[in-house]
Amino acid sequence: MEVLQEKNRLKFFPIMMYAIVMGMSGLTITYQKAALWLNFPHIIGSSLMYLTTAIFVGVSITYGMKLFTYASAVKNEFSHPVRINFFAAVSISMLMLAIIYKEEFPTVSAIFWYPGVLLHFYLTMHTIAFWIKDNQELSHSNPAWFIPIVGNVLIPVGGIGFASNGVLMYFFSVGIFFWIILFSLILNRIIFHHQLAVKFMPTMFILIAPPAVGFIAYFKLFGVIDTFAMMLFNLALFFTFLVAFMYKSFLKIQFFISWWAFVFPIAAMAISSMLMYHVLNDFALMMLSYVMIAATTVIILIVIYQTVLHMTKNEICIQE
Repeated sequence: MEVLQEKNRLKFFPIMMYAIVMGMSGLTITYQKAALWLNFPHIIGSSLMYLTTAIFVGVSITYGMKLFTYASAVKNEFSHPVRINFFAAVSISMLMLAIIYKEEFPTVSAIFWYPGVLLHFYLTMHTIAFWIKDNQELSHSNPAWFIPIVGNVLIPVGGIGFASNGVLMYFFSVGIFFWIILFSLILNRIIFHHQLAVKFMPTMFILIAPPAVGFIAYFKLFGVIDTFAMMLFNLALFFTFLVAFMYKSFLKIQFFISWWAFVFPIAAMAISSMLMYHVLNDFALMMLSYVMIAATTVIILIVIYQTVLHMTKNEICIQE
């Protein structure tokens, strides 16, 4: 009976588990940059680098086992109107690992970056084609739709030196364009139609990610803090204030693996704040950086605790 239950849990091992890698990658990069710009101990970022890589390998092996054992279940996820967006978390995890290894181990970084770009290019095309070819219910739209788009904006962050600026600008342009389009659609749904399902409320944090990552990518490409860069940073800051203002909406939400959606955008905002402080050397930006690092750390500790707690209760990887 226990063996049967273990097999069933493998069948229901969700693609959303890659959100854990995204969250841990965000935390890792946050502490790497904190060591570089705020004199934090380097060992924190280095330790997190290996831990995050191990989690990526573990999730990939487990999902690979699911693919070979329950191919039909994977096919159903890939054709699901909501879960299809989380497949881009695979390529985003690879792109973030490329960023993590870029400074110390550029060869390892390239091993993650090139396949990550190719996979994300395919997933972006497939996802948008899926939206176009199949009728989408308004109730299916949610901020998780940003995940395939954020990956395009993320590509230039780790891609300097791996590809020309022209290639990197292609992905940046696609990401920024579809961020604006999708934001309009999702805001329309949230304001004028039914509220998000409770389990998808944490994905509201994903609203922070496109402008925050876009700001970092823009600076990587052009090396300036101009009007457009300031607009991206301030929009990311606005959405950070917004989710903080709505904190009561998140306090009583039952745990879902989508809680990991909290972590990556907050980490992106922390990194953006540190980058802005590094360039402008403003005291307010330094304080914002410390606040965002603390927020990222506290949130991920809460999410890790809840994840482990529900794993011990066998409440993860079960049929919904």
